[in-house]
Amino acid sequence: MSFKKFSFTKQIMKNIELLGYQQPTKIQDQAIGPILKGRDVLGLAHTGTGKTAAFMLPIIEGLATKNRNGVPKALILSPTRELAEQTGNCAKSLTRQLSINTTIVYGGAKRHSQVSKLQRGSDIVVACPGRLLDLLNTREIDLSEIELLVLDEADQMLDQGFLPDVKRIVKRLPETTQNLVFSATMPHDVKELCGGLLNNPVQISLNHSQPLDTISHTLLNVERMAKNEVLKSLLNQDEMESVIIFTRTKHKARSLAHKLSKSGFKATSLQGNMSQNQRDFALNGFRRGHFKILVATDIAARGIDIATISHVVNFDMPGSLEAYTHRTGRTGRANQCGQAITLVTDDDSKMVEMLNQKLASKLSHESPPQYTVGNHERLTALPAESEEGKQRSMTTKDNAPKLSRKKRGKRSSQRNRAVAFDFGI
Repeated sequence: MSFKKFSFTKQIMKNIELLGYQQPTKIQDQAIGPILKGRDVLGLAHTGTGKTAAFMLPIIEGLATKNRNGVPKALILSPTRELAEQTGNCAKSLTRQLSINTTIVYGGAKRHSQVSKLQRGSDIVVACPGRLLDLLNTREIDLSEIELLVLDEADQMLDQGFLPDVKRIVKRLPETTQNLVFSATMPHDVKELCGGLLNNPVQISLNHSQPLDTISHTLLNVERMAKNEVLKSLLNQDEMESVIIFTRTKHKARSLAHKLSKSGFKATSLQGNMSQNQRDFALNGFRRGHFKILVATDIAARGIDIATISHVVNFDMPGSLEAYTHRTGRTGRANQCGQAITLVTDDDSKMVEMLNQKLASKLSHESPPQYTVGNHERLTALPAESEEGKQRSMTTKDNAPKLSRKKRGKRSSQRNRAVAFDFGI
């Protein structure tokens, strides 16, 4: 199986090779053909499965073989600025030497710069709904010639309240537009949107409701007051190379990153109260390894596509199975192995039960590593398990991540100690 079967133009094939793509992923193999044929598509797949290239390659192939006049022909809607940037950068990489122009549009950045790029001519527009509507209302963007619309991460877009904006944008597009919807989960509002938007779509479902097979899942039962110390013990393990920690609120993300940086960890936060420059600095620093730890909220972390993330730690339990899937999907990407660790307190029993049902043998229950309170070492024990729970733990023991009980040593402390930034304070 190779990209040759799609008969892409010569330059597109060169660009594919330059990016190191050797063969199509499952979503690419199933989606590219129908998109090239002009079919509407509903793609249900996790992030990190190659879905961006699955829709971008046929878009570029279509543009490369037709005359262009500088008026946008393809529109991709993204729920976050980070995802819009990454999608736009993917388009730019795949359009090398093709004279196909891409403009990225989102709030929090200079409007004048975006408008200037549109005025110079754009073939592909990647946008967040809010800023795009602003430009539509002031007639600074022309969508009258859009031939293809992509709703990327549709579930998260609707979860953030963008449904009214999306509907307004769709009404401004030609009725003949080819529509593609990609989503990691399929809640009711996404089904409803697809029913009114897609015309006899090709449906592609790659086990979207289950977390990726490349991720191991562990629950650590801890006392609420011990979560900070347990987290530090986890982060001192050598295998914790690049970690995203999830919290429920923006305030906690900022506060926890600040505490970790004061403890000598190279940590920063990513949350909604930061300016675009601060967000870019934090995310680029994490991507380049300047920061080893990124503390984030669910919304802020959407669109993060970094293949080297080794661990996801749920400092706070997510509120739903869909949120758990999205969070843990930050690791184990591009067929890399990843580990998801969730700190569990007595208040989380309902979600623990749901995770047990969903993940079954993929989920292990373990005791947390040794940690220090004052001058005393402590080890939080698991509560008594049922026979079924014991059997599940025994079944998954071999697949569970090793959680060493090593105390933080002097060398580890020196390695992690660095100037860390906590934006938003």
